[in-house]
This record gives sequence, C-alpha cells and structure tokens, in this order.
Amino acid sequence: MLEEPIITLTTDFGLKDPFVGLMKGVILGINPKARIIDITHSVQRHNIYEASQVLDMSYKFFPTTTLHIVVVDPGVGSNRRPIMVATDKYYFIGPDNGVFSTIYEDAASGFMRVFHLTASHYFLPMSGSTFHGRDIFAPVAAYLSKGVGTDKFGEQIDDYHRISVPRPVKSGNSISGEIIAIDSFGNAITNIKREDITAHVSADSAERCSIAFNNIETTMVHYYAEHQGSELSAIINSFGNLELFVFQGSAADKFHIKIGDRMSVNLPDIQ
Repeated sequence: MLEEPIITLTTDFGLKDPFVGLMKGVILGINPKARIIDITHSVQRHNIYEASQVLDMSYKFFPTTTLHIVVVDPGVGSNRRPIMVATDKYYFIGPDNGVFSTIYEDAASGFMRVFHLTASHYFLPMSGSTFHGRDIFAPVAAYLSKGVGTDKFGEQIDDYHRISVPRPVKSGNSISGEIIAIDSFGNAITNIKREDITAHVSADSAERCSIAFNNIETTMVHYYAEHQGSELSAIINSFGNLELFVFQGSAADKFHIKIGDRMSVNLPDIQ
C-alpha cells in the first residue's frame, strides 16, 4: 500500500444527507493517513449499471493499490453479499449486485480474487441493516489500507453476481450501439469506443463515418466548438467513447435521449 493510501468513493447518496461524511469519518478513525477521493455521489438512485460505467471510466486513472468503494446498493440488508475484489493493481469493495461487472471483464485475463466479507470483527457494530457503506465497506477499506491481508476478511468465492454489459455489434458497414450514460452537460455517451471503429477502418476513414440516431444523421468532429450549431453532433471523448452532443446545449434534453437508446455508426471504406 502507499504510505498515504488512496480510497475512492462512488455512491448514489447525494450530498444532502450525512452519509458520505460518516463513511469518511469511519475510514479516518481507523486509518488517519488515508486520502479519500470523491469520484461522484450523484449516480442515479439505485442504478447499478450506471455505477458500473462510472467505475469503468474512472478507476484506471488512480495510482496502483488504490481502493475503490462503490455503494449503489438497493439490496442492502438482504441476502446479497458484501464483497471485495482484488486485482493485480486495484481493490474494489461494495455489494455483490453486479456493480463490478466491468472489473470482472477487465481482469479476465489477469489476476483477480473475489472475497465474501464475513469477518465481522472488521465491521462496525451494526445497529441496523440500512447502511453497509458506513458499517461494512468503509471499515473494511480502512483496515485493508493499513495492510490487513485480503484473505483475512472472508472466504474466496467464484459465484459473484454479474450484470449484462452491452457491447457494440458490427453488421455489414454498420456498428450498432447504445447510450450508456448522460453526463451533467447533457452529453450522451455511447458504448462504442474508438477502437471499435478503427478495428474496421483507418483513422483517416473513421473521421468520415456518419452517426445515426433516431433518424438523425451527423458526423464526428475533433472538439466541441468545431460544430457550433444547435444540431446534434458527435465526438470521441477523453475516455475513448463516442459521444453525442450539442454545442453549449444539452443533447439529451433537445433530442430526448435516454440511457439504453440505440444508435449506430456507418463505416466508409471498410478495409
């Protein structure tokens, strides 16, 4: 672990209630040297899929050995298990509800172990069943950040829960995909990545792709201000995903775009 270990928080708690602050207090009470980073607390309420996408876009930008806590947990208090995922570079702590599905895919060809958290002496004494973020996930992360071995927290499992992560599909000259997230600017992020396009056409040809959404056709630009009209446009964003946008406006609002909506990329000059 780092001398000042990093622990990130991703939740659907918002900031109105004291939940986030209490988790930080628990962590710091166990390991005052921990550095706590908020990724976001504005995941749509109970949206496990959105949380998995936020985590997928974020976790690789942190130093090796960072601990990522994710608490989007509509099944809290039920028989869903609290778990820890250990890969060769990072640790993930949260509910066994599929929120780590993208992590399982990323680690498929490398080292990964998943543990059911059962060692209750590393938990806070629980007065209820509604706040595992405070009572289980925060203290486990704090003890892990102090060097407690992963196998001390519970038994290893291989029947962890996954959710379906939609992947783009190529058919003929077209790649079909869908909207997986909408950011606070109203930009609609798709599951089609740069490499999904350049796997079939050259980088120069990729710039000439046409993007189709709901009977609207548009093209890709290199930066937002390159298309300053009020119409729909597209760009490969800084995470490598194809994104639909309106310059200085909300594409989601203007074109009624929702998560799960379908779109496609039409490829020129297939090689």
